Amino acid sequence: MRPSCHPGARLHARIYVAVLASVVLVALLAGAAWHLHYGREPVENGLGLTAEIAGELLPPPDAPVALQQRALERWGSRTRARLSLFTPARERVAAFGEPLPPPPAGFAGSATWHPAGVGPAVVLRLPDGRWLVAGRAASGRPALGFLGFLLLAALAVALAAWPIARRITRRLERLRESVEALGGGDLGSRVPEEGKDEVALLAASFNRAAARIEALVGAQRRLLANASHELRTPLARLRVAADLLDGEPAAKGEVARSVVELDALVEEILVASRLEAGATGEPFEEVDLTALAAEECARAGAALSGDVVLVRGDPRLLRRMLRNLLENARRHGGGGPAEVEVRRAASGAEVDVLDRGPGVPPDLAERIFEPFFRLPGAPDGGAGLGLSIARQVARRHGGDVSCAPREGGGTRFRVRLA
Repeated sequence: MRPSCHPGARLHARIYVAVLASVVLVALLAGAAWHLHYGREPVENGLGLTAEIAGELLPPPDAPVALQQRALERWGSRTRARLSLFTPARERVAAFGEPLPPPPAGFAGSATWHPAGVGPAVVLRLPDGRWLVAGRAASGRPALGFLGFLLLAALAVALAAWPIARRITRRLERLRESVEALGGGDLGSRVPEEGKDEVALLAASFNRAAARIEALVGAQRRLLANASHELRTPLARLRVAADLLDGEPAAKGEVARSVVELDALVEEILVASRLEAGATGEPFEEVDLTALAAEECARAGAALSGDVVLVRGDPRLLRRMLRNLLENARRHGGGGPAEVEVRRAASGAEVDVLDRGPGVPPDLAERIFEPFFRLPGAPDGGAGLGLSIARQVARRHGGDVSCAPREGGGTRFRVRLA
C-alpha cells in the first residue's frame, strides 16, 4: 500500500510558499524604501482647494519680494519641502531649498508633475495667476540610501529562504549518500524517513527497495553456499570412487578430470557470485604487483618484463585475476608461451597479458567478458567465467580489463588498476 501524503505538505507547495513569501518580502521592503526616499506622491484630488488656500496665505503679487521670500521660507521650514514661486509669466519670484524649474507651457491648472532629475512635484495655479511648485526636499544621498534598502531586502530573502532550502537539500544529500553506499555494496544502507513530502516518500521507497535487494542477495548467497556444499560432497565421493577404480586407467583418468573440472567450476561460480554481490573479502593492503605477476608467470611458464609496481588491493583477488588471464592465454594462445608486461601508469598500474593465438573478432571483444560466454570454435575446457571474474576484480580495484588485437597477431589483454 502506498503511503499517503497530505497535500499541504507537498514539496512543490512548500517551495512555492517560500518563493512567494520572499517575493512579498522584497516588495514590502522596496515599497518602504520608495516611501522613505520619495514620500507619497501628491494626489490631484483637492489641488484646486489647496491652490486657493495657498493664495490666501501668501502675500499678494504686488508685495515686496523679500516678504514673499520670508513666507516661502516659513512654509518650507514647517513642511520640509522645496518651494518655488513664479509669476504668471513663469518667472521665479522666490524659492526655498534648491530652486525648482518652472511649470512647462502645457500646464493650465493645478496638477502633479515629474520634472527630470527632481522627482515627484506638484504644481499649484494660484487664483491671482501665480504658480507655486512644491517638491520633497533632497535627501542628500538618495542612491546610497536606496541601495542600502535593496541590500537589506536581499539579505532578508537570503535569510528567509536558506533554512527551508538547506533542510530540503540536506535530506536529498543523505539520500544520495545512502544510494552510493548501497551501490558500493553496503546492503544495509538506509536513509531516515523525515517529513511527509515527496522527499520522505522517495526515502521510504528507497528503504523498501534496499530491504528487498538485501533479502534477495542474502537468499542468493545462502543458496550458493548450500549449493556449493551439496555439490562438493558428491564430488568428494566421485574422487574417492575414481581412486578405487582398478584396471580401467582411461576411465579412471576421465572421471578424475571431470571431478577436477566440476570442482573448479563450483569455485569459479562462488567467486563470481561473491564479486557480483559486492563481497569485498579481505581489506586492501599494499601489494607488490610485479612479484605477484612473477609467481603466476613462473607457474604458467610465461615471460615477464616491466617495472616494480606497488598497488593497494586484495592480493588474493589480484592473483586470481592474473591466473585467469594467463590460463586464458594458455588455452587460446596457439600453444606458444604468454607474455606479461607490468608498468606504472598515470592512474596507477597497467598489466598486459599477450599471446600469439588466433585473436578475438572485434565485434566480440566485449562479449568475451560476459559470464559463460565462449568464442565459437574455442577449445574445450573452462566454463567461460575466467575473463568475467578478471574484469570484476579489476573494477573492484578501480580499473578495468580490455581486449585488443596484438601487433603481429594474437591478443592483448590490458589491465588498468587505480
